Formats: sequence, C-alpha cells, structure tokens
Amino acid sequence: MGVHTKLPDSLHEVDIIVAGGGTAGCVVASRLADADPGLTILVIESGRDNFNVPTVVHPVLWRGNYVPSDPRVFFHKAVKEHQLADRESIVQVGNTLGGGSSVNLMMYTRAQRCDYDSWNTKGWTTDEVLPFLKKFETYDGSGNEELHGSSGPIRVSRGPFRSTEAEQDFISAMKVAGYPEVEDLQDLTSLGVSRIRKYVSPQGQRQDAAHRYLHPGLEKHPNLHVLVESKVVRVTFDNDRRASGVEYQPQSDKSLQRTVNARKLVVVSCGTLGSPPVLERSGVGNAEVLKSAGVPLVAELPGVGHDYQDHNISIYVWSSRLPPEETTDGIHGGYVDIPALLSSKDKILGWNGIDVSSKVRPTDAEVEALGPSYQEAWKRDFEKTPSKPVASMIFIAGLLGDRSRVPPGQYFSVGIYTTYPYSRGSIHITGSQVDDPLDFKTGFLSDEQDLDLKTQMWAYKKQREVVRRMAIHRGEVSYRHPVFAPGSTASYVDETGDADSAFTPSAVTDLKYAPEDDAAIEQWIRQNMTTCWHGLGTCKMAPREQMGVVDENLDVYGVHGLKIADLSIAPENVCCNTMNTALMIGEKAADIIIRQLGLSH
Repeated sequence: MGVHTKLPDSLHEVDIIVAGGGTAGCVVASRLADADPGLTILVIESGRDNFNVPTVVHPVLWRGNYVPSDPRVFFHKAVKEHQLADRESIVQVGNTLGGGSSVNLMMYTRAQRCDYDSWNTKGWTTDEVLPFLKKFETYDGSGNEELHGSSGPIRVSRGPFRSTEAEQDFISAMKVAGYPEVEDLQDLTSLGVSRIRKYVSPQGQRQDAAHRYLHPGLEKHPNLHVLVESKVVRVTFDNDRRASGVEYQPQSDKSLQRTVNARKLVVVSCGTLGSPPVLERSGVGNAEVLKSAGVPLVAELPGVGHDYQDHNISIYVWSSRLPPEETTDGIHGGYVDIPALLSSKDKILGWNGIDVSSKVRPTDAEVEALGPSYQEAWKRDFEKTPSKPVASMIFIAGLLGDRSRVPPGQYFSVGIYTTYPYSRGSIHITGSQVDDPLDFKTGFLSDEQDLDLKTQMWAYKKQREVVRRMAIHRGEVSYRHPVFAPGSTASYVDETGDADSAFTPSAVTDLKYAPEDDAAIEQWIRQNMTTCWHGLGTCKMAPREQMGVVDENLDVYGVHGLKIADLSIAPENVCCNTMNTALMIGEKAADIIIRQLGLSH
C-alpha cells in the first residue's frame, strides 16, 4: 500500500495535498481518489500508520493509545489558567492515521437539528448536511430509516457485547429522575436517555476513518499516497497568494524541511489545535501574532486560532456491584490476560464500555435555583428551543480515571459534558518553526457569569441522584468526588443495603446542599474540569468581518487554492461526540471539491 515514511524521489509534485490524515482528511482523500483515480493525491500525517494496530482495531483496548510510553495521541499543554485552580490542562488529540476516530471511545451520537441551523451558513443547514450525515454510515438500529444511512463505509451497530444489567439500571434510574427512555436519541431532535449505537461493526471492529476510507482507497488507487511521521510546517504561496504546496519536517530528521508542490489544491485538515498553527506559520492569521512570531504576513485573518471550544467534561466514579465480566476494569486494570482474549477472539474485545447516554435539561425550578444570570441565558438560548439540552450524561461500565488510587475491584463512571459551553479559548504560535511552543489557553470555565460552572454544578447534583437510585452502585470513590465538611447533609450514604437485600429507588430522598457544599463542588470542578476531546471552532466558517477564516466552500479568505476541512471550521458548538460532525465535514468538503473540479461522482 502507498504508506510511506519517506516520499519517493519522484513524488515532488502532486495534484492535491491533504495536510493531515485525521478523520476528515481520510474522507476527503478517499472520496477524491474515487471521483478521479487519475488525480495524484498526497496525505501528510504527523503520526504513525494505524493499519491493524490492536489498540486501534479492538475497541476495549482503546486506552492503550494514550500510554505515555507509546502514544497515538499528541498531548497539548495549555498555560496555567486561574479559573482552573492555576492548572496547566492537557488536551489530547489523535496523532495517527484516522486521527480522533482511531483513538476515541467510538460513541455514535449526532448533533441536534438546531445545531447546524445555528451555523447560519448557506449549504450547511441540517436539511442540507443530512445527505452527508447519511452518506458515511451503514446504520444498524431503530428509529426513522429516512434519517439514517444504509450503504456507507462506517458501520454503526450495538456491537457484539454489552453490559445489559448496567444499561437497564441506568435507564431505569434516569426515568425516576425525570428523563424518559428514547428509541433513537440521534434523530436530530429527541432528548432523554437511550441505548446507544457505536462506531463498531457487529463483529467488533472499530470503524475509524483510516480503515474504512483511506486504507481501502490505497488498495484501489495507485495515485493515492500517504506520508506518515512527518509534520506539516507551513503552506507555501506563489506571488499571487495561491497555495503552491507545503513544507514538511520528517520525524526521523528534524533538521530537514522538505517541500512538495500541489498543482490544483491544498486542503489543511490538521484539526482544531493543528490547523491554526499551520496557517499562522504560513503567514495567514492575526498580524500582531505573526509579527511577534517573526512570520511575514500573507493574509490578515484575526479569526485564526480564536474561539477554541470544547465540551468541558467532569467524570465521577462509583463502586459497583457488577460482576467482573461486565466491566472494563479487569482489562484496563491489568487483571485479564489480553493475549488470551485476542487468541480466543473474545466478544468483549468489541466493547467500549459505554452502552447508554443521554441529552438532558434542567427543570424550570432547577433553572430558577441557578440564579438570575442563568435564568437570563436560559430564556435567551434554550427556553424557546426545547430540543436543545445543556448537558450529556454518559454511563461507563468501568473506572475512567487513575487506577493507582483505588483498590482492585469493579467500578463505573459517569461523565458529564457541557453541550454548549459559553467559555472560549485560543491557540497561537510563538515562533516560526514547527517545534516552537504554542500559546494555548483552553478557556474552560472562563465565561464571566460562570454559566458553564453552574451547568456543571447542577449536573453533578443530578448525576448523584440518578446513581443513588441504581441498584448496582455501592458508594462513591472519594478521590473522584468533592469533599464535604463533616456533618454536611450533602455527604453520601450508601442506601442500597447488603447485596442480597431489596433496594427500592423510590425510597431514596434527594440530598440537600448548603452554601459551603456548593463551594466544595465548585472547588472540585475547577480542579478537575478537563477536555472531552471535542475541540472545534478555531478556523470558523463565518463572514470575514465576524472573525471568520473560511467561507461556505471552505476557502480561506485572502488567498487562493487553500481550503480547510476539519472540526476547526465549525462556527458554533454541536450536541454530540464530534466524530459524527468531522465525518460529515469530510464528506461535504469532498463534495464541494469534486464539484469545483468538475469531476463526476
């Protein structure tokens, strides 16, 4: 196959360069090669090949991609941020072919209809992007067939293994808390709790963009090439400010910078935290940032690197009554013989540990309790859009956290991410070279009225009430929860009783919180709030005067022959695990390019 760590000497010019082999980049390159096999296309990826790598292919082994000794992710370190208890947050992004789709948790969730409509961009309303949402998927599930795809390269299924007891227990407890079970939570409008599908085949293989698009394309198309372990430094321009190619740096020799030319087009697809630095090193960005970094200005676009958004997440851990074989704890804790699982092709290899998720809103009374500023934001942004949640609550059958701080055993986790955070961050270069440090601010919890903090505080209390009504829970894991003062009415008491005793969820009464309890919750959230790996918005698709970087055809303002195709173009947030949106952007970008080049489908 055409995967290289060093380009052949003859390959110094191609028709199209795709800078970045992540989720959207794989889709773009594959679709263009299918549209015209005569096109010479080169994908340049900073990470390694992912072909048949066990931690990529087998869902339950996903954590192996994050081990510092052999990562398939890149760790972005942010500056210290006061509102995060002066922490330097770490944000991981995929650093291998397939990008995030190769290392994520494979949750199939979709945005709401109001999300894409809020982008307010010609060609990108929900009705206009729905064909592309359907194009990439073969959906094995219930719901309205007209809303889902049946012949795409990405299989969406229940997978071969599920923890059915935990799944049902969480759904039942959510119902008691006021959230109904929904047949298809990904129908673009529904709220509630649902048994989710995954980017996993029925046989148990991860459905990443490289294995489902790029690698099959390499087998069919000799003019499709992939260069791995090479960082794109910058896009080069001719005298007419037309993108003429890229400079890249091989990982094997960081003293070298090589150039490959593009006859037709350069597509930057380096991701939300990768595309802005490439543009800025190319001379496209905020003039003051470029001057400080010593980069000559090609096109002034202040929006580059601006408006970083992420689904801020907090994760809480509980002890569990589940049997060992129905959690991921044995595998992630090192207590299970993984080679034996691989040898026997055990069905648990096809499990991500997540079988149920939700999209939730507070009640009117809960909104009122969050204070006047929250009420004002609610009336402005949520009240008239009943399909718009404020958070997603996710059940994980296993411990998601530091195992060195707990004894061996069975656990489960509840992750809560803010669906539409008000906080914004930024990322910019500090120098002209690819290894110069980046000035990265997450901006988590930075909105002036603390709306994101209040959402997380509400959601923390809500998930406690849900879990306390689950029969499988047996107490909080203290290091993953706030510490309340002795005698506090918010202190937790295990009300499930002995393992053999009857448990009645309706008999559980809600906990009460004093102001000092709220202070403890706030402190814990500030100390623990982290990334959901859902970054977007740093090269947004919007009018130039509104800090936009690309237009509706993904063309970068002020230059020619340069497009961006990744999550950085999203102008507003989306209520979903963002692989779905990244795949859609890849499909839509490919369609735009195919039409502009006059190629047949």
